[in-house]
Amino acid sequence: MAERPGRQPRRAHSAQVVRTERLTPHMQRVVLGGEGLAGFAVGTCTDHYVKLLFPPVGMRYPERFDPQRAREELPREQWPVTRTYTVRQWDPEHRELTLDFVIHGDEGLAGPWALRAQPGETIWFMGPGGAYAPDPGADWHLLAGDESALPAIARSLEALPRGARVHAFVEIAGPEEEQKIDSDAEVVWLHRGERPRGELLVEAVRNLQFPEGRVHAFVHGEAHAVKELRRLLRVERQVPREDLSISGYWRLGHNEDGWQASKREWNARIEAEQEGVTPPS
Repeated sequence: MAERPGRQPRRAHSAQVVRTERLTPHMQRVVLGGEGLAGFAVGTCTDHYVKLLFPPVGMRYPERFDPQRAREELPREQWPVTRTYTVRQWDPEHRELTLDFVIHGDEGLAGPWALRAQPGETIWFMGPGGAYAPDPGADWHLLAGDESALPAIARSLEALPRGARVHAFVEIAGPEEEQKIDSDAEVVWLHRGERPRGELLVEAVRNLQFPEGRVHAFVHGEAHAVKELRRLLRVERQVPREDLSISGYWRLGHNEDGWQASKREWNARIEAEQEGVTPPS
């Protein structure tokens, strides 16, 4: 879900729902497959993401749907709506793409779709993009995020060699949202309960006794919490920018359309505030 330089050229793929699985009360897994994934491939990034394309309510796109052509020929209200999701797993042998969705009942667009998706149903998407993978040359790794970052954090942990020095923090609603990850690294699950989103995550990273040596960090989640963590890591801890993958995946009170429209300006303003740089015009 991180949108940074280095992502692959935009390309549309079609896929069919193969199966679904409820992982936790607020996490739904959807596995996609089909001939439309013949040209799909991912690299070494553990934060690879795709952009799902949803038609407006009541509209169906043709079987040979071309998103770029749709934007050129259709009125704006008929353009697809995009929602961004991390590639949790990609199995090239069986040509299966696994995506995990945070769900809140009927709230939102992609979550309700994931809950109701039936085998054989077709969905289009763009991608993949991505820019982060744990640096094997780092002395230790910091992984921190909320539910939205859990798929990328899990992939990163599974990509690290056994015995790697890792501090991983994941803020979730409660113990029922914990997931098993195929890694020997310890994950500190922060049970939010009724506390404000991101508060526990910021506290956990602030209270961490940083080990000696170079850290490579991946920090993503709600934008306001990420803002505080960015200040902590860049300004207080002086983590070099090139050793830090950090971004707000979402912002409280905004859907993805509203957040993506303001994200670049938000990030530029935060950088200017925290590092004394001049934001781009």
